[in-house]
Amino acid sequence: MRSNFEMSESDLSTLLSAMQPVPMIMLQCGSLGSTQERANAAWKELGQRLGFDHTTVQPNGKGDRFFSAVEKEN
Repeated sequence: MRSNFEMSESDLSTLLSAMQPVPMIMLQCGSLGSTQERANAAWKELGQRLGFDHTTVQPNGKGDRFFSAVEKEN
């Protein structure tokens, strides 16, 4: 069942920072992940905390912090 959610200002800041490009330094420490991978990870973490499936998020037209998603079953 799809429900409406509201994230905090802190959650929004975390998501927006995850979507920012980062400088790529060629060291032997591995990749930091693409912008898309970091954004997906941030949505997944938010979904785990708030109880929704992060792959079902859709804007609901109420503003940047508001969205709808399918609730996870406990």
